[in-house]
Amino acid sequence: MVEPIPAQQRPVAVPWSDETQEVIAGDLVTALAYGTPAGGAVAIPVSPTGLVDRDAGTVGVTTSLAFNGKLRHILRDPHVSMAYHTREHGFATADGFVLAQGLATVPLTPSPEVLDALKPRIERFLGAMPTGRFWDWALGDYLDNRVVVDIAVRRVASWPDALAAGERSVSGAAWPEQPPRPQEAPAKGTGPRVDTRRLHGQMGKLPHQLLACRGADGYPVVVPVRVAGHDARGLRLEAAAGLLPEGGRRAGLTAHSFGPQAVGLANRICTGWLEVSGDTAVYAPHTTSGFTAPPVKPVQLFFNGMFAKQGWRRARREGTLAELAALQAAHRATNRP
Repeated sequence: MVEPIPAQQRPVAVPWSDETQEVIAGDLVTALAYGTPAGGAVAIPVSPTGLVDRDAGTVGVTTSLAFNGKLRHILRDPHVSMAYHTREHGFATADGFVLAQGLATVPLTPSPEVLDALKPRIERFLGAMPTGRFWDWALGDYLDNRVVVDIAVRRVASWPDALAAGERSVSGAAWPEQPPRPQEAPAKGTGPRVDTRRLHGQMGKLPHQLLACRGADGYPVVVPVRVAGHDARGLRLEAAAGLLPEGGRRAGLTAHSFGPQAVGLANRICTGWLEVSGDTAVYAPHTTSGFTAPPVKPVQLFFNGMFAKQGWRRARREGTLAELAALQAAHRATNRP
């Protein structure tokens, strides 16, 4: 389907349980996390449509080349994670929080075979796509310029409940014995740079809240949190014991919601600074973005199609695919055995 990971970089397939397989294959919306150049991490909601090959030890996510911001980050650093954190409106019924960490392979050319194979998956999870002359035009760039990012799983961690409380179970590479070290403070300071009161109001309305930071071995770690309040220092976070590493570091905070077939999406995605001391965790947001889509499928699809058209025109005008190819070549040269 996509260009394979070189044998020297390909980890041995990681086994996971039947229960974990059900979660990976059945969750409607998950969170994809990747690193940032400054040493932080960002988690974004995605709909992976059950992309998993258990025998090969891979999971996947589909994305449009028109929305290529995340691809830049992944091409710079292929260490990524996928958090399976909600059974809502999906097909899995097992409890728990599952985090799959691995190396991503990014194709830069849409494959007709891959697109054909995606259609039944998309319809199963997201419902049938509208057809006809208007919709063929409206959704053309959104659907035709789509690729599948394969993730060769190196580690699968799971917790018995959705809050990631209780004992962690790990398959594959052992969980790092040492927590990630605190990071150097940003040159512009660690304090909030956006309105925390307003942000608390926005995030508090969204039921699924996650924090992402870089782990000790470079893989993003994503954990469920709850935005419990705010003050002059930032947002107060609550999490299960032992999930958040001590000290200060760059981190991403995400909150989102969705309805059946991922209609009625809403999300708020932040970058910022996390400070943890004992039972106290404060997150100072530095940037924030997000959107709310109306819970009407044709309207959401129309805007997806229009945004994809704008993004694809901009990508062609600015030579984005050539830029992505250069990043891919540079990564290969740096990691050549």
